[in-house]
Amino acid sequence: MPYVVAALLGASLLSGSGAFASDFGKLPSGEFPIIFNDHTVYTKPDLMKRGRVLAALVKDGQIYVPLRSMFEQMGATVSVSPDGNTITAVKTNARVSVTVGKKFAVINGEERPLKRPPMLYRGAVLVPVRVISEALGAYVQWVPDQRVVVVRYIPPLAPAPPLAPAPALTPAALTPQVAPPAVAPIAPPTTVSAIPRAVLPQRSNRSFIQAAIAAPQNYNEFSAGQFCTESYLVSGAYALKNSPFALKVDFRQDAYVTSDNLTDSNGNHFTQFATIDGGTAFTPVFLARQSTVDVRAEYQVAVPRIAVGVGYLQTNNNYGYPQLNAVGVGLEKLPDLRAGLNLFGSAFYYPSASGNYTVTDPTSSNVGKVYNQQYQITKYDLGVALVWARSPLYLYGGFSDDSYAAKQNAPINQTHAGPYIGLGVKL
Repeated sequence: MPYVVAALLGASLLSGSGAFASDFGKLPSGEFPIIFNDHTVYTKPDLMKRGRVLAALVKDGQIYVPLRSMFEQMGATVSVSPDGNTITAVKTNARVSVTVGKKFAVINGEERPLKRPPMLYRGAVLVPVRVISEALGAYVQWVPDQRVVVVRYIPPLAPAPPLAPAPALTPAALTPQVAPPAVAPIAPPTTVSAIPRAVLPQRSNRSFIQAAIAAPQNYNEFSAGQFCTESYLVSGAYALKNSPFALKVDFRQDAYVTSDNLTDSNGNHFTQFATIDGGTAFTPVFLARQSTVDVRAEYQVAVPRIAVGVGYLQTNNNYGYPQLNAVGVGLEKLPDLRAGLNLFGSAFYYPSASGNYTVTDPTSSNVGKVYNQQYQITKYDLGVALVWARSPLYLYGGFSDDSYAAKQNAPINQTHAGPYIGLGVKL
């Protein structure tokens, strides 16, 4: 989302009267940053965390702003009714009260009609910009080419102290004095070019691609805890602009040498393992490969970037066992990708990953028989990303764990767990 260098101030602001730009033109829907008095930028749909509040919301051609946080920034005392639907803000010479769903605001005891009623959005009461304009004399403007809402507020000046008694007149005081030339007041700026760049937020990168090498231990019917020698992880995410929806894709491949647990009289090394049909068999030691692709559709429910999601998982291998397919649900914290350290993590559960296996060995009494293999799969991931402000690259690392619990025609449980480290690119 682009940000803006802007400064807007209406002349009526200086006198304390209500003023705002009512003709905003055609407005796109969604959440947009608020620049308040040049130096504070609100960009996150958040409630008073880290000094940030809910962004402006554009809906049905109307701009809504968070009443409580805006009024508190302007020095008002805010109270909420027991049912949470009515908010009252009090400041010297100003009192405003609004109720969710009611198409009016009570300003200094007088009802003022509203085209749109206040609404409750993600736990915050939002009001049309007219409320903060008329109640406290703020100035609001939508800057279409920069897609940002600018709010300016200057508190009214304190009343002047009472004048001291006039001194007694003297002949000198009666002498006419020449008044200095009048100085015209400086008009407030009305362009969008005066907010210093230093106050602008960092660009929030909502999409990324990253790849890492991993060193997990592998436990299954072919491996008794061997380290995977050629394992890697690749993932990417794309978040729709001005939308809580995101798409995440993870790919993982684990490669390991199978257990050397059987040697014949000629010195040949074999792997003895449990089979799908409940028996045992052996095979020469080999390099096994198992891969997993996990596609997730996610919806942000909290900040920063915490989402619930639905995932589709598919596993494959090079040793002839069935491909598994599953649908699951989970929770994910995507990296924020702002300069500094960013935590991320996920936990997804797939209750039934299943696939069919057909016995093809002509010497087996079960040749042609089909077995439906099923696992419960739980995937965990926890890590940290080190992000540089002036580079699209970032370093990340963590620990991941994929656990397969045998349900049906699965010889034993499986686990692939270990650390990883890699590089990512912000998009």
